[in-house]
Order: sequence, then structure tokens, then C-alpha cells
Amino acid sequence: MANRILIVDDAAFMRMMIKDILTKNGFSVVGEASDGVQAVEKFKELNPDLVTMDITMPEMDGISAVKEIKKIDSNAKIIMCSAMGQQAMVIDAIQAGAKDFIVKPFQADRVLEAINKVIG
Repeated sequence: MANRILIVDDAAFMRMMIKDILTKNGFSVVGEASDGVQAVEKFKELNPDLVTMDITMPEMDGISAVKEIKKIDSNAKIIMCSAMGQQAMVIDAIQAGAKDFIVKPFQADRVLEAINKVIG
């Protein structure tokens, strides 16, 4: 069975880009969310194998969402997505429980490498 992935990003264009990379490579995108609050709700509802999480979003940022998701499932696999120059935030995200990070603009091979590494 294909790994089930939840994509979280406030930009529809970014969600579409990630979804495109994943579906072309045999992954199943089970849901999308545009902010951290939705991400936590969708995580509870869908129980995905992996979450790609943007850092900067309205309502609840990605780091707070990671903390909330980790409370629900301490084994949750989350990969952060950040724009260039957000290194400090990436460190916060890893400390909050994220397993890896990918930098925007996305390169398909880097996205897949991170996902395969985290899913194992």
C-alpha cells in the first residue's frame, strides 16, 4: 500500500507542487490543510503515515502544529518545509519533533529523499 501523506501549506500552489511530486512517485496524498489548526484536525481524522508541514502559516504556525500533533501521536513523522533563510525556525521545528526539512523552492529529488529517509 502506498504511504499516506498529509500536505500542510498555506499556499495552494505549494500544496499542488508537493502533491504532484508525491503522486507521480507512488505516494497517496490523503489530505491537505492550509494552516496549523486544520493540520491538527486532519491529522486526527486521517492518521497519515507522514505530514509535510510549512512553517509560516496563519492561525497556527507549523512549529506549534508539530507540537500539537506530537501530543496526539509521539511517533508522528513530520517533514518541515521552509523558505530559504529560516534556519533558526528549522532548528526549532526539529526540536519540536520534526524528522527532516526541505527547502523551498522544492526539488523533487530532495522531497523524495527526505520522505524515503523518514518513512524508512
